[in-house]
Formats: sequence, structure tokens, C-alpha cells
Amino acid sequence: MPYNTTAIPPRKEVTGQPALPLARVKKIIAQDPDIGICSNNAAFIITMASEMFIQHLASEAQNMAKLDRKPRKNIQYKDLANAVAHHDNLEFLEDTIPKTVPYKDIKYQAGATRARIQRDSVDAAAGTLAAAATTTTTTNGTSGKKRRSSPLTTAVTTNGVHGHASSAAGEPGAQLEAGTMQASDADGDGDVSMTG
Repeated sequence: MPYNTTAIPPRKEVTGQPALPLARVKKIIAQDPDIGICSNNAAFIITMASEMFIQHLASEAQNMAKLDRKPRKNIQYKDLANAVAHHDNLEFLEDTIPKTVPYKDIKYQAGATRARIQRDSVDAAAGTLAAAATTTTTTNGTSGKKRRSSPLTTAVTTNGVHGHASSAAGEPGAQLEAGTMQASDADGDGDVSMTG
């Protein structure tokens, strides 16, 4: 069954009956938790104000349709969005009736955002590696000074004995001894005998 699309002309005289259904407006008002009871007179005034607002919005949208390159008799969504964007008294509807954006523009913006996020994550990872390379330090047991070293060519320095990381990595005993010496040098006070 086709929809009834015939236009309802605005009333010239007051008949006392609104074009919008009063019972439906009362149900909408009852949904508001801040309003406890609404009198019939108040519901009638709200219904008439809603009707007048819809007529005003439709007439502004019709004016936008007439201003289009090819004037039309039918109102489309873009006419409503243009009316809201061009009139200050309809500015409160900008979130409800926003202008449409073509899909290709949204797709392009989403791709640009994805590329920026990936670039930022790669930059952050590179910054983390660079920070790790510059903050890795070894302690010289004799002087107590710290020097910066690369994680790839870290020299193991324990009590003045310099050795390369690959030589210490080959022998488990040497690794354990080097770790023990570094831990004891980090405290700066040496080993303490627990026997009396």
C-alpha cells in the first residue's frame, strides 16, 4: 500500500484541533522523568507549538530547495541540513540534523588517521629503542663513573676487568660472576660478612 504523500495545507483559521495527535504527544511528555503530571491545557499548547515549529522548519527547507541549482518541489534531507546550517535560530539542531559527508571523504579521513596512528606508533617504538640504547650504562668498579654504551656492543666492566659481552655470554660461570660483581658494585659498600 503506498504512503499518503499529499501535503497538508497550513490552517488559516483556528479550529481547536491540532494536526499532531494529542494522545501521542502526551505519551512523549510522560517519558520525561522530570515531569510528573502534565495538564491537558499544557499538552495542547506543546502540541500546537510543535506543529508550528515543524511548519517553520519545513518552510525553511522548502526555501533551500527553491535556492538549489535545479529548483525542486520535494524537500530532501540535504535541504533540512542546509536550513539548519544557514539559520541562526535553528542552530540548536546541528547535532540532530548534520550535513551529510560523502563516503569517499570519510574513507579518506579514516585512512589518513590510520596512517598517522601507525606512524606515531613506529616513531614511539624507535624512540623507545633509542632511549634504551642511550640509557644502558655500565659501572667501572674502580672509579664508580658511569658511561653510556650501545646494547649491541655492551662492554662488561667488573672491578676494573674489561671483557666483551660475547665472551661472558659463552661461559655461564663468568656470567654469574659478572652479575654478582655488578650487583655488589651497585651498592657501593661491598660484601658484608654475616658470620661473627
